[in-house]
Amino acid sequence: MRRLPPLSAIEAFVHVARLGSIKAAAEELALSSPALSRRIQTLERFMGRSLFDRRRQAMVLNADGERLIGQLAPALDAMSDAIEATTSGVGVMRLRLSVLSLFASQQLLPKLPELRRRHPELHLDVDTAAHGASRLGEGIDAAIVLSESVDPAYYSVRLNRNRVFAIAARAVVEGDDPITDPRQLAGQTILIHRDMPTTFEIWREGMGHPHLEPAAIDHFDSGALMLEAAAQGLGIAFMFESHFEEARDPRIVNLFGRAVDSGYSYWFVCRPRALSQRPVKLFHDWLVEAFGAQQPS
Repeated sequence: MRRLPPLSAIEAFVHVARLGSIKAAAEELALSSPALSRRIQTLERFMGRSLFDRRRQAMVLNADGERLIGQLAPALDAMSDAIEATTSGVGVMRLRLSVLSLFASQQLLPKLPELRRRHPELHLDVDTAAHGASRLGEGIDAAIVLSESVDPAYYSVRLNRNRVFAIAARAVVEGDDPITDPRQLAGQTILIHRDMPTTFEIWREGMGHPHLEPAAIDHFDSGALMLEAAAQGLGIAFMFESHFEEARDPRIVNLFGRAVDSGYSYWFVCRPRALSQRPVKLFHDWLVEAFGAQQPS
C-alpha cells in the first residue's frame, strides 16, 4: 500500500479548508495555532506543493488545494459511512444533526415525540456548535441552519418564514421614562444574533427609520442568551416573532407592538448524496411534513 500522510494532517487540512482560518480551525480542534500550522506544513511537504494562498487574515485554497479537497471529500464520506455502519447497533439508525439550541428547544424538541412514535429505530445525536452547514460530512449528517439563503451546492428546504420583533424588558415600557417611539432607540444598546447580522437594518427600514443608529450593538451566538439579556434590561433584542411567542416570558414585551418581515429563515440542509442514507431521508421527510415546508421542485 502506498504510504499515506498522517490522518491528523488531513484532518487539519479539511478544517482549515472549510473555515478559511488557522485560528478558527485550531479552536475547533482544540489545538494551538502553531500546532495546527505544523500539521498543514506536514501535509504540504508530503504533497510536495503548497495547498493554500496565505493571506493576512485567511487561508484560501489554491488550485492544488481545491483539487485535493474535491478528491478527499468522497473518501471521507465513505469512511464516515463505514464507521457508522460498524458502530450502529442492530436495528438502530443514527442521525448526527446540527441545530441551533433555541430552535431545538422551542420548535424541534416539542415535535420529536411524533418522530419517535413513527420511527422508534431512529436516534438523533444533537450538535449545537456553530457552522453546522460547513461541517456536513465531517461528523454531521444534516443541519438546521439560520440564514438568508443556502449554498446551492447543498440540498436545502426552507422550513419557515419569519418576522422580526424588537424585544425588550417590560420595565422599558412601564418605567418612569418609557420607550414609545423607535427614534428613542438612538440611546439604546441593540442585541443581534451573529447568524442574523442585518436584522436591525431590516427592522429599521421596515419601521420607516432607515438612518436610525443605536448607541451600541452587542452580538450573541445564542438566542436563549439574547432573550435573557433582553429580560434583564441589557438591551433591545431583534429576534423572530416565534422566538418571542415561544419564550412565554412575562418579563419581556414586543416593543412598539409591530413586526417586520425578515429575510432570514430556518433551513434543513444536507449534502445531496446524504438523502440516499435512510436516517437522513426519514428525518427529512418527517421534518418537511411537521413544519409544512415546501420541497424544492
